[in-house]
Amino acid sequence: MYKCNSRRLQELIEQFSQFGATENGGVTRLSLSNEDVLARNYFCECCDELGMDIKVDDMGNIYAILPGKKDVPPIVMGSHLDSVEKGGKFDGVLGVLTAIEAIRTLKENEIELDIPIMIVNFTNEEGARFDPAMMSSGVISSKFEKEKMLQSVDKNGTSFKEALRESGYEGEQENRLKDALAYIELHIEQGPVLEAKQLEIGIVEGVLGMVCYEITVTGQSNHAGTTPMTMRQDPMIVTSKIISYLHEELGKIDEQLVFTFGRMNVSPNIHTVIPNKVTFTIDSRHQKPEIMQKVEDILKHLPTEDMGCNIKPVKLWGRDTVYFDTHICNEVAMACQNFGYTAHRMFSGAGHDAQYMASIVPSAMIFVPSIHGKSHCEEEETTFEDCAKGADVLLETVLTLQTKFSMGETYTLH
Repeated sequence: MYKCNSRRLQELIEQFSQFGATENGGVTRLSLSNEDVLARNYFCECCDELGMDIKVDDMGNIYAILPGKKDVPPIVMGSHLDSVEKGGKFDGVLGVLTAIEAIRTLKENEIELDIPIMIVNFTNEEGARFDPAMMSSGVISSKFEKEKMLQSVDKNGTSFKEALRESGYEGEQENRLKDALAYIELHIEQGPVLEAKQLEIGIVEGVLGMVCYEITVTGQSNHAGTTPMTMRQDPMIVTSKIISYLHEELGKIDEQLVFTFGRMNVSPNIHTVIPNKVTFTIDSRHQKPEIMQKVEDILKHLPTEDMGCNIKPVKLWGRDTVYFDTHICNEVAMACQNFGYTAHRMFSGAGHDAQYMASIVPSAMIFVPSIHGKSHCEEEETTFEDCAKGADVLLETVLTLQTKFSMGETYTLH
């Protein structure tokens, strides 16, 4: 077994955290921004120094390939370099940087490869600048239409197409990842489970199914001081009743079900005016489709009217639970056992590029603990020791797959 260089990995993480560094120790590195371009440039520089061949596709995805003796599809590692606004320095980027460290360890130990190894940086995973999230892995896996994605605009009116062209990372469609033997993505957990259980590695078996509804409550605006309470058609009061009702009813379904009232828009949003419309979202996630169906049944059967206000739920989008490749998950588990690292099989509640990759390549994920479960904030933190342990497991899993694929074993999509 080969262990990665924890100090070297720490230095790499710290270097990348300077691209878009915020005052409070976080990172703002929106997709295709100047900060993202700097990170991309340095990523390419690191890979070039390792003798890797670099290609860029038409969505700006970067592929760095270390050739093997055999002319076969590669084993792929990777994630993304972009961040949310005032996010952390580990989310996404850690999957790319542990992959670089894995290659560095292979090179310094002069390990000859039979199977090529690739590192991929996916463009616009976060969706923080351009909707939707996981845009470019979604395009290459045929989840999204490229032309629609190119027209996505940021808050300043810049389109993805324009930003991609200006970044200098607009490549060719023929460079897209078309075939691979396996895809493995290392990521911080972004939740509190591993830390709470005092475990070192998460073996991610899939990504939870989810559904998102938008509920619009329409009433009547009027003067806040002159309209008696009994004569109001106040959508804000009705909204508060709906949220309380849903919190109680959904809470009865299953203790593993999670749901969030994440966005609310109030019109006209003036303190002296009774609102005439409130629109809010509810995001719900669970592994089992029958549980998600119960959630939808409750949402679909909300009353259409209350206190003189109209109520209209609309499904924005949803996804089924994605299951990762059992064989690769088992190899991750074996790698943990070989190193003596404690591990936990789990599902991800957050979306990742791996969930789209799983539809075209046998895939799996590795989680390392998030301190206090924090992510998408400047306080996001993971110990460098845990980062290195994750890198060890990633490398060991890749080497095991090297051996098996060299002997002719293959994994097929379910």
